[in-house]
Amino acid sequence: MTRDNSYQAVMARKNQIMKQAVGIDYSKYETGKVAFEYERMMEETGYTLEEIMEIQAQTGVGNTPLLELKNLTRLVRKLSPPGYGAKVYIKDEACNPSGSFKARRAAVSVYHAEKMGYKGVIAATSGNYGAAVASQAAMRGLKCIVVQEVFDSKGKGQPEIVEKGRKCEAYGAEVVQLTVGPELFYVFLRLLEETGYFNCSLYTPFAIAGIETLGYEIARQVKEREGRPPTAVVITHAGGGNLTGTARGLLKAGCPETKIIGASVNLEGLHMASDRDFNRKSFTTGHTGFGVPFATWPDRADVPRNAARPLRYMDRYVTVTQGDVFFMTEALAQLEGLERGPAGNTSLAAAFAIAREMKEDEILVVQETEYTGAGKHPTAQLTFAREQGVEVRTGDPADDKPGVRIIIPEHPGMIRVKDFDLNRLRRSYIKNCIENFKAERLEEADLKFLAEDTGTDIEFVKSVLEGE
Repeated sequence: MTRDNSYQAVMARKNQIMKQAVGIDYSKYETGKVAFEYERMMEETGYTLEEIMEIQAQTGVGNTPLLELKNLTRLVRKLSPPGYGAKVYIKDEACNPSGSFKARRAAVSVYHAEKMGYKGVIAATSGNYGAAVASQAAMRGLKCIVVQEVFDSKGKGQPEIVEKGRKCEAYGAEVVQLTVGPELFYVFLRLLEETGYFNCSLYTPFAIAGIETLGYEIARQVKEREGRPPTAVVITHAGGGNLTGTARGLLKAGCPETKIIGASVNLEGLHMASDRDFNRKSFTTGHTGFGVPFATWPDRADVPRNAARPLRYMDRYVTVTQGDVFFMTEALAQLEGLERGPAGNTSLAAAFAIAREMKEDEILVVQETEYTGAGKHPTAQLTFAREQGVEVRTGDPADDKPGVRIIIPEHPGMIRVKDFDLNRLRRSYIKNCIENFKAERLEEADLKFLAEDTGTDIEFVKSVLEGE
């Protein structure tokens, strides 16, 4: 019998396709109208921390260096009031095989695919994750397909995404490149169904558990050097997995007091699925276009229940500008001798401002770097921005306007963070949860789940439900 491959028919089969492509029956964790047993899902479908370390060691992932940024710390203190200016460390995740922390996620996902007998893996991503999956698949001898949104309707592609496509191909992956729009998920589902390959989603328990080693290593390395845990860790926030996994790793290392700070590039006003806006941003990840929607509705992911739940762990959420990140990318290279990709330096830009708020005896860790290359380089990014009609100049980054102008700070003292109202995110999440599950009357288990999932309490959840 011929299979109906119309858009509507494929979407109607998505839960069945995902169940076969991930091997998880998510329905068995459902406990209420909106609630599910998150920790049980992580425990039963993931691996222990020790097992993940062993899996990652098999392909050279993890155990990346923690570097003290002595010159940047000195600059921080010059710009801070007396007694202020935290010591800044950076976790050099560019040292992973594919050049980013995403190798940690991919290592566990691809290992699991091989263990379960899948012949190949598929990932839908325009970010570093595609390269990480392709790299790990090459090491384990599995086929790999990466599906990317690359072009606008004029056929123009952002240089960073184009470069990532080449990187995936270099690892032997087949790369399916699409224009921006709704066809990505449809094509992804079709490929999963036709090939029978494993879905290397960013949001499975395997992928999130893979990042826990990053938080665990940060805690161990800081304790070895300083004799105490970090005061705070700044984490680039997009889909929520980076923050969730790192925070869980810190907790497993016995660091409940370490503050978890999410940081994103501010792209307010730009719509990620818009053909006009698609190429008017210089960052393909780590921005509010992912950070806000995935915090306020994590289950928008390509699996029924997203294992990335950032609001459970986030103590503070800040934004920086594109110009701030380009400035810090050059500062990292010229003051510390580390040339790393701009998107990975989002958390560094935020940390540079936050360290000035902290006391000298406190420790701030920047949680990642990423590899760089021709397409990621600031020159390529800013040249492309000008070609799209975006003004690029020096000045005060407070004048930055996403999609209109990028302001490179005239002085490092101009780099600031802007706090995002966490309670606003929490309220939006609860409302989205009720709307998407069409849950009119919640049970006690649902209230408890929403409190845990927002890092609040049942009284807060009730206040939102009652319209405050």
